[in-house]
Amino acid sequence: MSSERGFLSAEAVLASSADAVVGLDSELRVCLWNPAAERLFGWREQEVLGGELPIVPAELKAEHGAVLEQVRAGTPLTIHTRRVRRDSSAIDVRISTSSVPAADGGHGGWVLNVYPTDTEVQAQASAMERARLVRRLTDVLADINADLSLGSVLDRISNGITELTGAEAGGFVLLDEDRVELVSTSRMPKDLRGYSTPLEGSLFGELLGSGKSVLLANDDTRGLQGLAWADLPGLHTIALCVSNVHGRPYGALYALYSRRKVGHVELELFELLAAHAGVAIGNAQAYEELQRQRVHEQAVADSSADGIAVLDAGGRVRKWNRSAVELTGYPADTVEGRHPPFPLPACHGRPIKHRLEDGRWLEILMARIPPTHEWVVDFRDITAQKAMEDERETFLATTGHELRTPITAIHGFATTLVRKWSRMSSEAQLEAVRNIVDRSTALTLLVERLSLGSEAVRGEMDVDPGMFDLGRVLRQAVTTFRSLSERHEVVLSSPPEEVPEVFADPLATGIIMDQLLDNSIKFSPDGGTIRVSAVPEGGFVAVSVDDEGLGLGPGDEEKVFDRFFQGGVRGDRRRFGGLGLGLYIVRKLARDQGGDVRVVRLERGTRMCFTLPLFPGAGAEPDGPPESVVEEPGVAAVRAGVTGGMPSLKKSHGSPHAHEVPKISQSPEALPRQRSRGSGTGRHR
Repeated sequence: MSSERGFLSAEAVLASSADAVVGLDSELRVCLWNPAAERLFGWREQEVLGGELPIVPAELKAEHGAVLEQVRAGTPLTIHTRRVRRDSSAIDVRISTSSVPAADGGHGGWVLNVYPTDTEVQAQASAMERARLVRRLTDVLADINADLSLGSVLDRISNGITELTGAEAGGFVLLDEDRVELVSTSRMPKDLRGYSTPLEGSLFGELLGSGKSVLLANDDTRGLQGLAWADLPGLHTIALCVSNVHGRPYGALYALYSRRKVGHVELELFELLAAHAGVAIGNAQAYEELQRQRVHEQAVADSSADGIAVLDAGGRVRKWNRSAVELTGYPADTVEGRHPPFPLPACHGRPIKHRLEDGRWLEILMARIPPTHEWVVDFRDITAQKAMEDERETFLATTGHELRTPITAIHGFATTLVRKWSRMSSEAQLEAVRNIVDRSTALTLLVERLSLGSEAVRGEMDVDPGMFDLGRVLRQAVTTFRSLSERHEVVLSSPPEEVPEVFADPLATGIIMDQLLDNSIKFSPDGGTIRVSAVPEGGFVAVSVDDEGLGLGPGDEEKVFDRFFQGGVRGDRRRFGGLGLGLYIVRKLARDQGGDVRVVRLERGTRMCFTLPLFPGAGAEPDGPPESVVEEPGVAAVRAGVTGGMPSLKKSHGSPHAHEVPKISQSPEALPRQRSRGSGTGRHR
């Protein structure tokens, strides 16, 4: 050590030692007595130096001598024993004795280090208690952090206050702008929860204004009986500590004492608990915010009409919204953790279309979430859109096919006339012109059918209901079609004069009859009888057209009324032609008049049956609208107050071929080449 700083002498070390140090020479005389020995035993240095050691009780002198002799041999020794003070009081001590060598190498004396054993025990007990409290603090904090519900966390904090600090009660006060609210208590009446008071003038306000972290309030410094905490009998001290969340005061912990006193250990634990409480509260707030976001996201997803699924990086379902359940029929608990029940797009942003087992079509789109490596899959029902696309393609193909034949024929005959007019006979010229007229007439009817189909799609079919003689319209239709085919016998089974008058549109009814008779002839290529009958049923008249033709395929009973539908043998356009609009238009016309149309399969052939409402007074009063009729806007007004119930489709009288199995035409056909003219009040287009 440098001379500038000086030497640290042995005398200075002994003088400043906290332990009592006593030195004995080889003659057992006291040669060293430091200040700590004076404080411990009461004798001053001048009183003991050079004399016999006064602290050894008479009954322990033999023990003292034995220890010195053993240590003289060179082995230090520590014993627990008793010594006396100057005031004759006894004290339990621990004495460590060592031998001091002389300058010539022999024995020079002894050094005794004396410690009071009661102080040591207290230190050990204090250390053990502190270790216990630290372990308990760890357990309390683990319990607090085990729950992420903010309310539960605050309750656990309040319980931790009483467990750690020994307080008789505790609580947590929340800071809400300029007010404080008691939100959690432990060992206090539950009705105190929700108590609120202005921040200014409260203990919490005083604590914040002081800039300190802990405040002690007792009866000696201020009155406590006016506070809400006064419900605790015997309350004498309140300790409160600020709990900060993200660096800002969030609330305060309160410890209430009514019996025991609060010490520095309790306050230290109190501060530690408040610091950790802020962290736990922050975690709970973050968790609740995350939960709110998840609930919001789930609500948004569930309110979407699209199916939404969230997939993990491995393509397994993590979330499955309500629409996804409705679209696929798979509940969330069935698909979560598994791959979706449909294929996924091969790359980001490119939708694919997929047909489900129940026949519905989905459009599936997938997008990646880069931060989480998840995928969001959006899928929607495009069955109607797909049907429209299919109808559009069918319409273009069908219309192109139907237009090509008459146009090609017209062009061919016209070209022949231009090039060979002078070389053709008058009969050949007339035949070519007739063919052009026939083909152009067919082309005109085709365009008319397309126009009617367009009006039906838009709901613009124009009907003008009124009373008219249905029997006369049926007779005219049968008479007209009877002359169109030599292989068919068209029969009206019901005498026209027995057919009751109806309240409908005669022109629309004529179109329906023309279409049904045309279909019966077209799809009966081998001929046969076509039977027309009309019978009253409830408030309606049911008109049936039975044929002995090809019939329908099973399951087509309703499909034949779809636009452009072609199915089975009757859907062979190369053989029968047609746009597939005829029966679609027939159903629209029937329903716009307050009736309906259905198809029934027969043992041989098909029965088409449509209904029209009776004119009031002509038969049984209608007793309600038919359940199967879906009225278009304005139909109620068109019906002009006519009400009636839809009759059941029973077998017509005199039809021996009727069979109870419903049957549907494979392909609703276009309007016939020729329309019968119905008489009455109806308009003609």
